[in-house]
Amino acid sequence: MPRPPTRGELLLYRACRAVAVGASVLYYPGRVIGKENVPPEGPYILAPVHRSYVDWLLVARLTRRRLRYIVKAEVWKSKPVGRFIEALGAFPVHRSGADREALERSLQVLAGGEPLVMFPEGTRRTGPVVEDLREGVAYLALRAGVPIVPVGIAGSEEAMPRGSVLPRPRRITFVVGSPLVPSVSSPPGAPAAAGTQTRPARVSRRAMKELSDEVQASIQHVFDEARRAAGSKSA
Repeated sequence: MPRPPTRGELLLYRACRAVAVGASVLYYPGRVIGKENVPPEGPYILAPVHRSYVDWLLVARLTRRRLRYIVKAEVWKSKPVGRFIEALGAFPVHRSGADREALERSLQVLAGGEPLVMFPEGTRRTGPVVEDLREGVAYLALRAGVPIVPVGIAGSEEAMPRGSVLPRPRRITFVVGSPLVPSVSSPPGAPAAAGTQTRPARVSRRAMKELSDEVQASIQHVFDEARRAAGSKSA
């Protein structure tokens, strides 16, 4: 079983979150629609649309709980930066292929009852269409028996588009969708997960594909809603 965060780690996260969220609210003012859809306790996967490097910072506004992030392994090339974000709860993933160690670490995080942030698109995209999702989010949700919370973010691409070095001040709008609870059918004797369902020993390709399609449709919906809300606010 994963060890729970120490008091020192929680205090460090809370202090850094307070500074980061305070700065982001000043630089990126905006509203959150559907915040009540973020579970107040228990493990879940927060699945935001990904259009900017600032997205990881912005989603910290959605809950005071410590969020665990999967970060590309290249960040650990700077050892001080790697150690610091690891102390905050981040852990690396190698994006060149299926990183089994990162998947196992993710399952441990969820088994420990903590929320995990994953961008289902895998990398930054541009434009209004959500497509070509990686199946890692669906796989983890099915294995751990935890809900997926889709998040649409409008304005972050304009705040720091691809190729930009410095972020620009912009109004940000969030829409948080209803949690998607995977339907899990477990074989007899499968070990229990930290979530509300039993954890299957294996996940079928069909189940992953079906859930991934549902996640894609849900993220597209909340992204469209966020963009519409942002447009009506500025009109």
